[in-house]
This record gives sequence, structure tokens and C-alpha cells, in this order.
Amino acid sequence: MSKNLSRIAKQKKIKYFLISFVDLFGVLRSKLVPTRAIGEMQKNGAGFAGFATWLDMTPADSDMFAIPDPDSLIILPWKREVGWLASDLWMDGKPVDASPRIMLKKQIQKLSKRNLKMKSGVECEYFLLSDDGKSISDPKDIQSKPCYDQSALMRRYELIKEICDCMIELGWNPYQNDHEDANGQFEMNWDYSDSLITADRHTFFKFMVKSLAEKHGLRATFMPKPFEHLTGNGCHAHISLWDGKSNKFLDNGDRLGLSKLAYNFLGGIIKNATALAAFFNPSINSYRRINAPPTKSGASWSPSSISYTGNNRTHMIRVPDPGRFELRLMDGSSNPYLLQAAVMAAGIDGLSNKIDPGEPLFCNMYTDYKNYPNLVRLPDELEESLEKLEENKNLREAFGEKVIASYIKLKRQELESFNKEERYDKGSPVSDWERNNTIDC
Repeated sequence: MSKNLSRIAKQKKIKYFLISFVDLFGVLRSKLVPTRAIGEMQKNGAGFAGFATWLDMTPADSDMFAIPDPDSLIILPWKREVGWLASDLWMDGKPVDASPRIMLKKQIQKLSKRNLKMKSGVECEYFLLSDDGKSISDPKDIQSKPCYDQSALMRRYELIKEICDCMIELGWNPYQNDHEDANGQFEMNWDYSDSLITADRHTFFKFMVKSLAEKHGLRATFMPKPFEHLTGNGCHAHISLWDGKSNKFLDNGDRLGLSKLAYNFLGGIIKNATALAAFFNPSINSYRRINAPPTKSGASWSPSSISYTGNNRTHMIRVPDPGRFELRLMDGSSNPYLLQAAVMAAGIDGLSNKIDPGEPLFCNMYTDYKNYPNLVRLPDELEESLEKLEENKNLREAFGEKVIASYIKLKRQELESFNKEERYDKGSPVSDWERNNTIDC
């Protein structure tokens, strides 16, 4: 039986609910609903005009209704009278196929038919900027190798502490916070969980970090590459498949600690990687991060070729420990739901067709890539990844032809807008268009 939100509101003293959903571009949309109306909203949903969001709809389409998931409820630790709810989109009595959360739930259902569940964790990197978003917020943060810099970390202690305290209160079990490889860049880690829970928390985390940064007079951005000379914002995902309490990726007899099932799942990601970039690297700015030259610190920490390895951060996929792998392709502009859904869709392709990922490579891919001329390179710009997605039969079947066509259509409209004002050039400074359109991703 579904949790009664009206009853919970009385118990928790919630005055308002944010009924939220994420559109195809990863924009978080919401309505603020007073508690007196939450019973009706839980039953029938909050109404939205789809055309007003990044969904392929027109003003003539019916209202869409966001049906809140009561299991997703998060009470804002910094504003406890407000409860946040992730929602599924419905229109004309049917789920909206292009709703990212529904897209993820459909892939979860496909995996469940194999008696499998994907667990995942994400590493969300972000910059703390000045309020105008044009420079890093800490003028003393100037080291060429600032990663793990204690002084720079502690100068932002009050904000980092508040975010971490919130995650502790929410029961996410955060376990480390650090200054990352770029000046002004930070990362905070919490426990992995079922993929839907991780996607909901990932969505809320971005909202929370931005909100609390504003409270402290700063601006947080997950933009892939806000500064061309600094390391960009990745969003690495750690992946494993489970059958009840058993990790089906684990094989302690294997040199990397992975099972045959894990290699097949990984093989699906390798096979579909060029098309997956359209979801994992969905912004024009994304392609300044991948296939990138070394940054101020000496390395981009992002992939360029499609390869996997052991505990080595120069490849697209790293196996840091037995029983899981880290996918390093995603960046901060990736849609939290499409990130999980696309991993799953590609992995299911690998399981269905028993795809062999080939042999791992134990090399420094940043220096030794010339020794592997046959390795497939990642797309160099957004249009290239959209073309690969358009050509990819598996992802079209996984999500539906209409959904993929809509996504590509909207992304090409975005490209048209950019091309009217700018010319994409990795060697040039980050453009005003990129900054204005991606800083709040």
C-alpha cells in the first residue's frame, strides 16, 4: 500500500511539497503544493504543459500530470517544512514514454525479468564559483595541482560541512569530501544503492548543492568544462548487478575480480559507447572535456578511446575492485535518470548477445594511445554522438524510436541555436553561449 502523504505531512510538520520531474535535458521542473492539496495531487498528479519543458510536445498537447512517488520523499534539511518528491509523468491516462524516470523504470523492469537489479553510485564533481559565475570563488586557490588541497578545502568548510550534514541527516551515508583536480572544484561521495534511488538522490544532490551554495553567496556548477585550462566535471558511475544479496559481478577467481556476466554487461557498454555519449555527454560543452589535451594539473582525467582496464584512471572503464566497474565517460551535464537507463540498456544488450569486451589494456592510455590505432575513439562533438545514437539499433529499440527521435530533434535544435551565435572550437575559450546555457545544468 502506498504511503499516505497527507498523514506524513502531519507527522513531519511539512507545509509544502515540491512535486518534481526531470525533462529530457535534465532540467528539474517543479510545482510547490501546499499540504492541504497533497492528497489530491498524490492521486491525480500536478498538471504541467509539456511544451513549456524540454519534451517534444506542442501547445496543442493535453496537460501532463506528475504523479509523485511517495517512496522518494526527501525533507529539505535546510528548510524542513518542505518535502521534495520525484514524480512520473502521465498524459491521457498513459505514462509519458519520454519521461526520463519512466525510461529508467522500463529498463529496471527488463533487468528484473532476469532476476537482476543494478546498483550504482555516482561521483558528482562541481565547481564553486563567484555569484556571477565567471570565476572560481576562492582567489587563493591557485595551485597547479590543487587536488586534495587541505587549505582550499577548509576555506569552504562551512558550505561543505552543511552539505555533508544534510546527507547524513537524509541517511545517504556520505563517506568523504575532497577538493578535486581543478581550482575551485569539489567532490562528495555517498553510498551506492539501487539505480532508481541513486538517480533520485543524484537529482536532489544537484539541487541541494546549488541551493546551499547560493545561501553562502556562491554559485555551484556541474558544467562539464567551465574553464578550458582546468580539469572538467565528471560524473563517474560505479556499476554492479545483484541477485538478492549476491553480487553477480563478483568472481574472485578472475584477474580483475569480474564474472562472465560482468564482462558481457561491460561488453554491451563498449559496443554502444559512441552512441551512449549522446546521453552521457549531452551538452555542446561536454566535448571540451573528452578527447581533451592535458589541463593545468597535467592530465584531463577524462577518456578519449573506448577501452577498459584494471585500477587505472586513463581508460574509459576502470575496475578498481573486484565485483564492480567505474564508467568514467559521464560528465556533470548528464541527466541522472538517462545516465542510469542508458547504462542498463547497453548492458542488457551485452547480456542478451553475450558480448565479449575483448582484453583489458594495462597501459597509460594518455601516453600510449598511438600504440593502439584500432581502438575506437569517442565522438569529438555533440553532432557526432547524435549521429551515432541515430544509427544505434539497440538503443532505439530499448527506448523506442519516437523517444530517440524526439531526443535527437531537441538536441539538434539546441545545436542550431548555438551555431547561430558561435562556432565550436576546442582550442578557443569557453563561449558565452556555453556558459549561459550550461552553467546551471
